[in-house]
Amino acid sequence: MSTNNYKPHIHVLPEDDANRQIANGFLLNPDINGRVIQILPPVGGWSKVIEEFKSVHALEMRKYSERRIVLMIDFDNQADRLNCVKSEIPKELSDRVFILGVLSDPEKLNANLNRKGLENIGTFLSKDCSDNTRKTWGHNLLKHNQTELDRMVSSVKPFLFH
Repeated sequence: MSTNNYKPHIHVLPEDDANRQIANGFLLNPDINGRVIQILPPVGGWSKVIEEFKSVHALEMRKYSERRIVLMIDFDNQADRLNCVKSEIPKELSDRVFILGVLSDPEKLNANLNRKGLENIGTFLSKDCSDNTRKTWGHNLLKHNQTELDRMVSSVKPFLFH
């Protein structure tokens, strides 16, 4: 579904299909307003997320001031990955760009959570956001997202959740 560019909305740019599945699961939460969120096609790697953001989405965000975007990447156990990606975000857009992902990769998270399925994990993550809890977000492979998650939730909760 396409979003209305002139009203508050959020796009999700996933690194790969596993991240796309988590994002799709996020939408399964009945408290989500599905008209204001769009999952974009996976781009094939965290560095390609940066490339596509800079070449396509940064320009669109300058045009559409109500747009926010989540860059969903695997951190591949790289402690500096967040700062690396943040350094590529133009200052004037940084308050509307959120970088989230699994510390290792989604498949490891799925295995650690008893193979509940990636979409199922996304639904639990969404429920945490709508309920102001951190049951799933508090997992060891996700807790590094806390600062970005808090920024994102405060920015999108007024229009994303019923």
